Amino acid sequence: MAPTSDRRRRVTITDVARHAGVSKSAVSKVLRNAYGVSPAMRERVSAAMAELDYRPHAAARGMRGRTYTIGVLLDNIRNAFFADILDGVNTELRDGDYQVLIGAAGFAEEDQTKLARALVDRQMDGLILIGPGFPRAEVLRTAATVPTVVIGHHDVAEEHDSVVDADALGAGLVVDHLVGLGHRRIALTSTAGNRGSGWTGTPERVQRRGYHEAMRRHGLGDLARVAMTAFSEEGGYRAGMELLSSAERPTAVFAGADVAAMGVFRAARELGLRIPEDFSLVGYNNTAVAALAPVRLTSVDQAGGLMGATAARLLLERVEGRTRSVLMTVSPTLVHRDTTGPPPPEPAGPPGG
Repeated sequence: MAPTSDRRRRVTITDVARHAGVSKSAVSKVLRNAYGVSPAMRERVSAAMAELDYRPHAAARGMRGRTYTIGVLLDNIRNAFFADILDGVNTELRDGDYQVLIGAAGFAEEDQTKLARALVDRQMDGLILIGPGFPRAEVLRTAATVPTVVIGHHDVAEEHDSVVDADALGAGLVVDHLVGLGHRRIALTSTAGNRGSGWTGTPERVQRRGYHEAMRRHGLGDLARVAMTAFSEEGGYRAGMELLSSAERPTAVFAGADVAAMGVFRAARELGLRIPEDFSLVGYNNTAVAALAPVRLTSVDQAGGLMGATAARLLLERVEGRTRSVLMTVSPTLVHRDTTGPPPPEPAGPPGG
């Protein structure tokens, strides 16, 4: 039996070259996917790596210019829509050499900036920023040195690629659906995001614009009402309590994110209101929880998996040298489930009115 130290010794490129009967430079070319490597040489070296269970050392790759790591930055891991995006990223990268490192920085600008800089310092080959809440100027500085794709924000730039949902169209789908059911008092829950960060096309802003445009298109502009809160379960609860306990209670609530819709559910339960008998509820993102039997939430499908896969593909193109910026827009669809229906009957007027 070989000594323990031999068993634990890491297999090197020299071992692979010796086992395959080729030079170290030939193995290096295969690892770098260099031009001019014959299929026979690639197969020979690949077989030797498989037999020896050789795994390229990330630090050594970094010395040659790559670490084969992709950093993904998001504000929190509780938003189920982000999980859909990450699934798409992982699916696109699964068969390649790249590993994904995820950083959840929280909502504070300074925390997101700090984590983004840490990912750059660790020599990530590229970054995917999901709805970044730190200043746009910082994102542009980062993207000027590291290949970057921004998901969610509609602000485009030469420094990075962008993958967005047609959020104004998505909001219009919700309003059209509710108006078609007979609703007029349709309220929206939204979020302010990080003010003063330099972003003008954040998803929530574009979604709000689409909501107001759709309400005006239906002649309901004067009835538009927005409750500003956080896109979280607690934020949705606060918005739900504000809207549903008011004197002019809306007959329908459009939650700007599914996670906020879950909070509206809780508020309705505490207030003794039924969905959709007393008011209709629509979410946004169509996360996995929306389809669960106890929920059955009508929601707008943003195709999060497709957005993530597209972002990963664009990022690899950036890593390989493409410099021209690309904007990819995903078209949303509305998924009708059990939380929307006709509005409740209006109270009868006073006798003899």
